[in-house]
Amino acid sequence: RVVEGQRLMQAASDMFLGWTTGPGGRQFYVRQLRDMKISAELENFDAETFAAYGRVCGRALARAHAKASGLAAQISGYIGKGDALADALLKYAQHYTAQNERDFERFQTACRKGRLRARSEADFAADHLP
Repeated sequence: RVVEGQRLMQAASDMFLGWTTGPGGRQFYVRQLRDMKISAELENFDAETFAAYGRVCGRALARAHAKASGLAAQISGYIGKGDALADALLKYAQHYTAQNERDFERFQTACRKGRLRARSEADFAADHLP
């Protein structure tokens, strides 16, 4: 279900996207670890460019979800033409951002005090070299 939905929502999903069944009958989601495709350098965007980029990403995500569900008209009707949904999403995003910042501060404090050991991607990759 997850793989089929992802294939429907993405214009070009990664070539390794799929699933497999392990020895115990448990299913596993499979995908490419790093796609290494070019990405927008958000740190170089000014406020106007960042807002425009956000609008494009939002439209692309909305279109993908509508396409995957086959319910574009019903979704549009549910959302309506007012700002209620946008306002609710903005409020949620602001609260989520604040929580994420608090969580990251706690993480950094735990690392500084030795309660957690932070490792880089290079450290992790080195653990899995042949």
